[in-house]
Amino acid sequence: MAQQTEKEKAPSSLENLTCPLCLDIFDEATILTSCGHTFCRKCLKNYDLSHQDLDHMICPLCRKITKLSANRVGNLLTNVTVNRLVDNHHAECGGLNAVLEMRPKCTASNFHQQSEAVSFCRTCNNYLCINCDCSHELMTSVFEGHEIVSIQDIINGKVNIGHLPEKCSIHKQENKDMFCEDCKVHVCLKCVIVGHQHHNIKNQADFEQQLRLKVNDLVQRCAAKKIELEKNIQNVEVQRHEVYTAVQKLLEDVSQAYSIKVKRLEENHQNLIEEINAVKRRFDDDLSVLKFNNRHRIKSICSSITLVSNDRLGRLETDSLSAHTLLCEELDAMLKEATDHTSAAAITKKAQEKRFKPADNTRLDLGSISDPNLQVIQCVGLRRVMSGMTQYSDDSVAIGYGDTRGIDIFDSAGKQEQYANIPSNMKCCGLVFQQDRSICISTGSKEAHIYSPNGSRKSTIHVKGSIYSLKLNRSPSDEILIANNEKQVYIYDPTGSTLKHTVQTKHNITRQVSATRSALLVSSSCIYTNPSVVTVYDRDGNAGQSLRAPSGVYLYAAVTEQDRVYVASVDNEKGSVVIRLYDLDGLNLKERVEFNVLNLMLDWDWCYLVSLSPDMLAFACDKKLYFIKVSL
Repeated sequence: MAQQTEKEKAPSSLENLTCPLCLDIFDEATILTSCGHTFCRKCLKNYDLSHQDLDHMICPLCRKITKLSANRVGNLLTNVTVNRLVDNHHAECGGLNAVLEMRPKCTASNFHQQSEAVSFCRTCNNYLCINCDCSHELMTSVFEGHEIVSIQDIINGKVNIGHLPEKCSIHKQENKDMFCEDCKVHVCLKCVIVGHQHHNIKNQADFEQQLRLKVNDLVQRCAAKKIELEKNIQNVEVQRHEVYTAVQKLLEDVSQAYSIKVKRLEENHQNLIEEINAVKRRFDDDLSVLKFNNRHRIKSICSSITLVSNDRLGRLETDSLSAHTLLCEELDAMLKEATDHTSAAAITKKAQEKRFKPADNTRLDLGSISDPNLQVIQCVGLRRVMSGMTQYSDDSVAIGYGDTRGIDIFDSAGKQEQYANIPSNMKCCGLVFQQDRSICISTGSKEAHIYSPNGSRKSTIHVKGSIYSLKLNRSPSDEILIANNEKQVYIYDPTGSTLKHTVQTKHNITRQVSATRSALLVSSSCIYTNPSVVTVYDRDGNAGQSLRAPSGVYLYAAVTEQDRVYVASVDNEKGSVVIRLYDLDGLNLKERVEFNVLNLMLDWDWCYLVSLSPDMLAFACDKKLYFIKVSL
């Protein structure tokens, strides 16, 4: 009896040995440790191929996360128990292929459940033993028109009958021929009435047809995406060739410049050698003349001695001598990801834009490969003379006016709107937005007001007055920085209620101030000192070496999110602006790039420079606002 029970359980146990991904018997069953679900190792490896950018695996069944090591699926644990059951099943069934060859039992009659089926009735959706098959043939009044197919044709693959409906575990006589999309389970009709009344229910055939259509659609889209990506790969290789061609051109330019320089150096070297040799010859000739003269004089002396020795004593005659070194829903989402058709071409364009700049003839180096430049992409006319400017977003700024009311917002496309969340009658000499979008506004030389994003006043900061309006900024930690045209910078907490620091500056006037992530201050004296200077301070007032402008040129500084410093040198008379990028070296500024000269319409010396993003600056002067694209 026990043996019979085990045999009866065999078909249901086969379902427990089926991988949810490939729908086949487990092959090297592997377990996901976070949830305990088991799959074939090869199925998990195929699933992981589309998730190589993740350091974990999301279970295809329950969506729990399992962390992966460096060897990924290879290090997941084997499900020893399931593998042992698979081995036992193969042994009992005579091998893996024997499962496909097993004859099903009769399902048409409770009396013949152990009889092997000889046919299948498509109309009844039942396997038929020899007796039930005969009944179908003889009882024509009951079974007329039923479609019967041979079991052998099914085994041989000539006929496909699909799957028999599974019986409901609760309502034993009912088929689970419906699918609840809300619960993601197969149910019978009674289950629908009892527990799934208001759920989205589909019959099994419709569900299978919908799933089949979805899979077919994914297959087609996969094929199309594969073709698209293969073409993209080909395009990448084409672009690679273009990049190599551009780089080769750079190499040729450098080699040519090198050859020219070497040739000139060789010529210079040869000329120097020839000149030195000429000098050597001249000295040699001079020495030879001296030698000759001395020999001649020796000869003369000898002759004289001879003459003297041959003369009589007392009658001797005298002679003078001159001596140079980076499953369906998921698949659907992946297929929806846009294919990048442009990056490779963009890289090629960048490579082709590289230029070799030979050094000046007075310098001995060959030159450099560099294309840092600035380009004005938008020029906006302001309604009044600008008094203050601050970043509003990555591509927009807010402008305040000292002699009129309101704040204007401009973006790099030239779009303009007025900021509405402040009193309409308020003038704005200086302004800065905080991280929570509150705004701090100075209305003159003594007060600054903080307004919440909804327009309500939060607090007021009182500062010792000067004859000039207060200029505002904020630190990366949202502290409020205030310069009042005196020899100090005030640092308030984000609420404006507490004065945290007063940093003394060594120059008579500090007109603008910015802060780095490392709490350093970058101050600009702007137009009020001669020479105009930019200086870096720490919170204790220690200063680095100042940048000093020539007479008539004024400096305006802006700090980037990366703690680099842009400095604009403004020459109003020439209408030119030169912007340089500096790295911080302690409290000193070390020049990194000097950009091309910008010839702008400058009607006044009071300016503002703001860094909006790594590739965008905003520069304002008088009634003009410029958005400048940075290429490094």
